[in-house]
Amino acid sequence: MLYGRQAELSVIDELLEGQSGALIVRGEAGIGKSALLAFSAARAGARVLRVTGVESESDLPFAALHLLLRPVLEHAEALPPQQAEALRGALGLGGATPGDRFLVGLATLSLLVELSATGPVICLVDDAQWLDGESADALLFAARRLHAEPVAVLFAARETGFPAQGLPELRLGELDAGSARRLLDDQAADLPPAVRDQLVVEARGNPLALIELPRMLTPEQRKGALVPLSFAVGTPQPTTDRVLNGFRDRISALPDATRACLLVAALDHHDGLDALARAAGLLGASLADFAEAERAGLIRVGLEGVAFHHPLVRTAVLLSCDIAARMAAHRALSEATEDDRRAWHLAAVTLRADEQVAAQLESLALRAQRRGGQAAVSAAYARAAELSADPGQAVRRWTAAADAAAEAGLWQRAGELVDRARRRAGEMALKGPVLAELTYVRAKLEVEAGRPLQAVRLLHEVIEATGDLPAKLSLLGMAGYYTWAGAAHPDQLALARRTVELCPDGEGLPAVVRTINLAFRLILEGDNATKLIYLMPDEVERLPPELRFFIIFQGMGRADNDSMLEDATALVEECRAVGRLGRMPQAMTLLAVVQALSGSHPSARATASAGLTLASDVGQPMWRGYLAGLRAWLAAVAGAEEECTAMAEQAIHDAEHRRWMPSACWAECARGMLDFSLGRYEAALERMERGMAGPTRHAFLWRYSWPDYAEAAVRIGEPQRVRDQLGRFTAWAEATGRAGSIAVFHRVRALLAPDSEAGKLYERSLSLHAEERHPFDEARTRLVYGEWLRRNRLRAEARTQLQAAMEAFDRLGAIPWSARAATELRATGFSLPESARAGDPLAVLTPQELQVVRLAVTGASNREIGAQLFLSPRTVASHLYKAFPKLGVASRAELARLTLGER
Repeated sequence: MLYGRQAELSVIDELLEGQSGALIVRGEAGIGKSALLAFSAARAGARVLRVTGVESESDLPFAALHLLLRPVLEHAEALPPQQAEALRGALGLGGATPGDRFLVGLATLSLLVELSATGPVICLVDDAQWLDGESADALLFAARRLHAEPVAVLFAARETGFPAQGLPELRLGELDAGSARRLLDDQAADLPPAVRDQLVVEARGNPLALIELPRMLTPEQRKGALVPLSFAVGTPQPTTDRVLNGFRDRISALPDATRACLLVAALDHHDGLDALARAAGLLGASLADFAEAERAGLIRVGLEGVAFHHPLVRTAVLLSCDIAARMAAHRALSEATEDDRRAWHLAAVTLRADEQVAAQLESLALRAQRRGGQAAVSAAYARAAELSADPGQAVRRWTAAADAAAEAGLWQRAGELVDRARRRAGEMALKGPVLAELTYVRAKLEVEAGRPLQAVRLLHEVIEATGDLPAKLSLLGMAGYYTWAGAAHPDQLALARRTVELCPDGEGLPAVVRTINLAFRLILEGDNATKLIYLMPDEVERLPPELRFFIIFQGMGRADNDSMLEDATALVEECRAVGRLGRMPQAMTLLAVVQALSGSHPSARATASAGLTLASDVGQPMWRGYLAGLRAWLAAVAGAEEECTAMAEQAIHDAEHRRWMPSACWAECARGMLDFSLGRYEAALERMERGMAGPTRHAFLWRYSWPDYAEAAVRIGEPQRVRDQLGRFTAWAEATGRAGSIAVFHRVRALLAPDSEAGKLYERSLSLHAEERHPFDEARTRLVYGEWLRRNRLRAEARTQLQAAMEAFDRLGAIPWSARAATELRATGFSLPESARAGDPLAVLTPQELQVVRLAVTGASNREIGAQLFLSPRTVASHLYKAFPKLGVASRAELARLTLGER
């Protein structure tokens, strides 16, 4: 029976009745989180999977996930092979594929959904603040993607710890006095009323205290003797501390052998009794000695192991034993266990440098790395470093620990580990690969801290120190991108020149080297950097990941959208194929950018939305900000002012924290495009002028926005504001050799030209658009050409251009642009009733629905679509169910008649 939790139960019941979702229940120790979860699950009539976080296992990768899924792992065979392999590998069950913890999260989601095919599933995750980092990441990744499946995940966690951004929380407060009294009456009805009244006051609404405090009473106090209670009113001690002290007193009264057994159980959580029996035997005890603790209500012993009555009991056991007892228990456990726990127990009793134990810990770290457990890798390397006698080995291990912590998103911890490495490095003349790796990790921390140019300085040190050409080129690529992507700074040009100087002159990858040089010419010479615009490395797919992104991105400077789209699509598919979800936000950013620049706005919206969600899930704020800025620009084109404003603010917030230029640039361009789309031309001009002169002025995106600036100036009657700048745009457009860029150039010329020349320029622009399709740019050319034709009283010709423009804008979801074309079309005398403007049926779909429909048209199954989009098959089915009526179809077969076109 639960007392005083009706409101909280109704919140959980609402979640379970909806049959899908997740909830974090937070509160202090003993407040009733575990009882609330268990009571709710018992009423739900669903399959229940349970796990409790254990502090001693927080450094063992996927330990909690293994315990949660162990009863249902036979169902993993039904998962897509890649996911099944990743899950088996993470859980140490023989998978050979190197783990990506987010792919393991996707496999966890798929497994839970597979189970739900036969009935609802509830996962209860108690003491989530003590989950190992890898299990927490996997479970949160899965929980955030529960939408239509009969699966619910309930987490219970303390007030601090277990950050779970984006998931709803339910905070448990103290029980009211009436509920507290009813609970106490149920537990200790034999106590005199006066004693019960004082216990209610002392417990302060904490259910555990109401249960445990009566057990702390002396016989005299239980009878109501007029003597102070041992936890008198006004004592400054917190309620949970009083309960903890009560547990300690009960533990101290137990026989020595029982306390030894409790200590073994507290130091190592096992899934059975064999290891505990062996360890207890080495301490002169046996499993039978647990009986006294069971009778005292401190533990429960079963075939699955020892379960403590409450986590505070485990804490009390550890506090009740001295250092000698703890070391003896660790030694016994090191002899009784054979898995990764053995190395940790050995490390616990090793008080001075010991290379043998350090080597065992390093081996443990390498095994964890193969399973995708970066937090565990960091912990093992750090302890190995502490036990290393040789300074060089210590620095190498500290560095590896810091790198793994950074990969796990534990940035503060990574900084502390780097400091340890640097202090130890001061004992020797550090050089070579270890110094390079340490400096590289420091550079990553500088980027995260919002100092990208300081990261470049450090990368220069690494580049100078390494003789490995592929590594040097990869680092040059990173230095190049960070230099360009940092907000404008006085040192930026000098750093760019230094990076160019460090480019090797060898013949290994000459096109790569020339392309890196090109990147810095874009910074050093700005719009005049056109001579090397065509240089591109052969076989991009063979490049290191960091350099590959950088090289593909350079296609933006050449306006080579076709190659960029091909290479970015291949990069996304490769990351998806090998399960590198950690690199997916970066790859999806690249793909969304080229889709937007190519005028495939619906596809760009879908990619950016999915990438933004993933970047938030995997803790990559740089790419989250970049994608938010991109989404803001796409919302501006669509006329969605509220969405544009919100996304731009998020992008700028992320940019300001990290001095990260791309997200801020896209946000500024988005605000200018919003004003331009909504006809606020003077405001658009002011925004663009500020942007092109501000901290993001070196971004090449402004070259793509300059035609908007030119058109806005013409529309307010001030063409002289852009005539002087036309030459630079002309040089760039002609240097690219791309029909699309030259078509836009001719459109701008037509806007600035007298009527006697404008018509031919518009026609030239359209003929070039026909050579290289760009739906948005072509529609814009048709719009301004149609306006020009109408003003010159060529109404029939104007209608042709304006109707084509309106239909294209409809397909792209560019609502204000379509409205402008419709207004112009009506001005030609063309009757255009609203019912005639059905537009593109796909324009009514959400970005996620559009992605699902596009894959469904190819014949992909729900399971295959889910694997590509990081969704469950049931969620895919839900999206199709919602999309069908919007599209006027009733089945997958009818989808085939839809023409998706260039999206």
